[in-house]
Amino acid sequence: MLQVVFRILGPLDISAEGRPMALQGARQRTIMSMLLLAPGRVVSVDTLADAVWHGEPPATARNQIAICVSALRKTLKTAFGIDGVLVTSHPGYMLFPGEHRIDAVEFEERAAEGRVAARRGDLEEARAHFEEALAMWRGPALEGVTAERVEAEAARLSELRLDVYEQLTAVRLELGQHGELVAELARFVRENPLREQAVAQLMLAQYRCGRRAEALETYREGQRLFAEELGIDPGPALRELHEEILADAPTLVAPPDQVTLAPATIVPAHLPPAPASFTGRRDELATLDRLLDHLDGAALPVGSITGTGGVGKTALAVHWSHQVHARFPDGQLFADMRGYDEEEAPRKPSAVLDRFLRALGVPGPQIPAEQVERTALFRSVLDGRRVLIVLDNARSFAQIRPLLPGTSRCCVLVTSRDSMGGAMAGDYAFVPLQLGSLEQDESITLLSRVAGDDRFGADPVGAARLSELCDRLPLALRIAAARLAAKPHWSVRTLVSRLEDQHRRLDELSIDSRGVRAGLRLSYRGLPADTARMFRLLGWLSVPEFSSWTGAALLGLDPVDAEDLIEQLVDAQLLEPVSVGVGHVRYRFQDLLRLFARERAAEEDSDDDRRAAVRGAGGSWLALAREAHRRMYGGDYAVIHGPAALRELPAHLVDSLLEDPMGWFETERLALTALVDQLAREDESAHAWDLAVTAVTLFQNRNYLEDWRDCAEAALTAAVRTGDRLGEAALLQSLGTLEIIQWDFGSAHARLEPALRLFEELGRPEGRALVLRNLALCARHQTEPDRAHELCRDALEIFREVGDHYAEAHVLGLLAQIELERGDARASLLLSSEAVAKSRGLGAVRGEAQSTVRLAEALVQQGEGERAEAACRHALDLVLASGDRRGEAHVLRALGEALWCQEKLSEAQTVLRDAVRAAEQVPDRYVQARAAVVLGCVLMQCSDRAGAAVSLRMADELFVEVGVRQWRERVQQLLVALGEDEPADTRLLFALARP
Repeated sequence: MLQVVFRILGPLDISAEGRPMALQGARQRTIMSMLLLAPGRVVSVDTLADAVWHGEPPATARNQIAICVSALRKTLKTAFGIDGVLVTSHPGYMLFPGEHRIDAVEFEERAAEGRVAARRGDLEEARAHFEEALAMWRGPALEGVTAERVEAEAARLSELRLDVYEQLTAVRLELGQHGELVAELARFVRENPLREQAVAQLMLAQYRCGRRAEALETYREGQRLFAEELGIDPGPALRELHEEILADAPTLVAPPDQVTLAPATIVPAHLPPAPASFTGRRDELATLDRLLDHLDGAALPVGSITGTGGVGKTALAVHWSHQVHARFPDGQLFADMRGYDEEEAPRKPSAVLDRFLRALGVPGPQIPAEQVERTALFRSVLDGRRVLIVLDNARSFAQIRPLLPGTSRCCVLVTSRDSMGGAMAGDYAFVPLQLGSLEQDESITLLSRVAGDDRFGADPVGAARLSELCDRLPLALRIAAARLAAKPHWSVRTLVSRLEDQHRRLDELSIDSRGVRAGLRLSYRGLPADTARMFRLLGWLSVPEFSSWTGAALLGLDPVDAEDLIEQLVDAQLLEPVSVGVGHVRYRFQDLLRLFARERAAEEDSDDDRRAAVRGAGGSWLALAREAHRRMYGGDYAVIHGPAALRELPAHLVDSLLEDPMGWFETERLALTALVDQLAREDESAHAWDLAVTAVTLFQNRNYLEDWRDCAEAALTAAVRTGDRLGEAALLQSLGTLEIIQWDFGSAHARLEPALRLFEELGRPEGRALVLRNLALCARHQTEPDRAHELCRDALEIFREVGDHYAEAHVLGLLAQIELERGDARASLLLSSEAVAKSRGLGAVRGEAQSTVRLAEALVQQGEGERAEAACRHALDLVLASGDRRGEAHVLRALGEALWCQEKLSEAQTVLRDAVRAAEQVPDRYVQARAAVVLGCVLMQCSDRAGAAVSLRMADELFVEVGVRQWRERVQQLLVALGEDEPADTRLLFALARP
């Protein structure tokens, strides 16, 4: 039976083996939260009803609770195949955890273990337990569940979290880590200024760092706050510490042994597996150990391993990194920089920074677009952390410089074919290492380990000769030994005799730009014909990782047959399994193996055969991408397709791959972008542009805007070069959408106008409609409501004619927004109601939520605040269930307006502040500004002029940033009104804050 993990230390999350379970609606989340807060204990139906309906349950509450619990059981059964978790027991229900896990329970257990360890004086163990407990937190407990009973228990957990942090801090102070704690404690005290224990800990840390005056100032500030907020003096413990600091009491001196371990919240572990057959390199490992001597020194420690291809640079770097990983408790980052790839360009530092920042816990939408800003954020995130960064196969110092942290708590290890000492010496604690071949005895040991038998011990002369023929290069030695392992009837002399042919050896084991081709060819020549062809064409494909169905797509085989061939390559050490993605094993080539496969393909396969294979792969990726899009949107809507031939996979395999359509897109993201680029370079325009526009399903939903632009631009270049006018139109339309999202309406027009002409010439009405809709969006934001209305009506008519119901619902919602901005609230109400119905009929949750928000705005305009609030709360359930963070910001802003309309000013303030934060995190500057305007108006009405000024100035700056002139003019009027010594005119505020 699967082990289910229930997580409540943050947003409610239920998963098993990485597969999430989605709960439907606020009631299910509330009931599940109540049961998880009391595992193994009965929660009465009355208590559950009180939580769900906020103390005012309806007469049918008991029946509705029973229905909801039944639905929860069904969801658990469907998602994970388990029963017996939710048990009926008078007078209610109980969650029986059994072997399943609940993070809150584990949190309290780890904290208790930490306290026990601290009491017996085992400070390191106590620190580890406390840090493990705190690392389980992902945000406020049960964030998003608004039931008062749940919030009360969540507050208890949050208080316990603060207690555990203080207990951890006490341990770290005993360990002498006061230097690392000062800045961290200062932030904690700013956020929790009335916690006397934390104030005392900060004072002690400051004093031990020689900052006595700051410690005394911390006490004075705390004394003032206690008096103002609570009307009391500091407690006796805090007063006593104050007196001891004044007296420089010897009891305050730090312990003699200082340990510098920093707690981590996100701990990436990117290192590849340590090579099992690693041999020797004792002197080299000792050289690298010198890097550790420079930690916390005056400059960042940077090690550089240089040497020829195949000499074992990566193996040494990975082996050493595993040896010292415990010295870097905050994580290890690894990136292959592809500096010497003959087919692919070196990796851009910006792309590597994106991956590193995500691994360190930075949400994708918060990662800046500019490389300089990404580097600054990367260095800020690493400040105070101890992280090892391994940059493999780097091309130049310019490529890695943006990836170097600004703190000597971290360490960087670089592998490259060329020395970078001239660039790094003097500015860093630089430890260079030039790597040469293995020693003779090390070579023979490596051969024996890989082959796994005693043939080398029985023939030492033959073993020595074989190592010489391999020039004692680790990669060549491994390949030769693996060949012997696969041929147990061969002797060492058998392989030696094959390599002693001078012409073969110089060609096959030469150390040049191509590397150790001999061993690769020995393995390759033993492959059956079909397996060899699979090897060649997989290598020809530019995707970094792939599943076995890729082989089926390349060769037009049954997927099981393709998997058998790929596993033969794994057995031959020509391919390696790397991970499981969406339940399917994924594979990749080592770089030298991929290069060798491409050489073989260029020599043995015709150009037509290679192009046909790439088209086949593109056809399968495209077929899967289209089907994923259909499953997410309820149909083949809002996207243009062309004549590219599809290569369909069996239905059962498609269902397995696309069980989570967005999860499949995410897994295949790097492959999709690489394949679009290859298809475009090889002028396979039809597949390139169709795949690029269909992949927008991923790029837009997950905010991968760089990938969107790169794919579309590459495919557009190919479309123009090959005269593919439909592809050109579709890509211009796609890029126009991207420009709108990034608030560049001038560039959007430059893309959309030629797209419209092309679609008209080609007779593609669905394309025309998509462009017209986007032009309407531009017109709306450029203060041309009548033009926007006209364009929307034209688009709506076409969408209805071609049967694109999803786009129809979207345009109806857009028309509703435009009518509202033109002052016709009744027309907006009718249009948004129609849009809601259409979206609901399609099962389009996102579309329904968007249209419901517009419906609520129309209701607010008509003064029907109560109905608007109900609509917003329904929309909020939809966006929270689907994880739509951008939608959540929109809904919260509308809900704040609905509450304001009802004079619920205090609640409106809370909701609008949440809206501002949610929009900032997406980020969506326009929605953030709109929410800030409404918040400013509510604060004006509450006579909080200072708060209103802050909020309105924020909105003004954001509207300048996104270039929305009409809203900035409104903000200016509000600021003028704020400056007048008159009570706020509510009617003026409403008029200026609404569309």
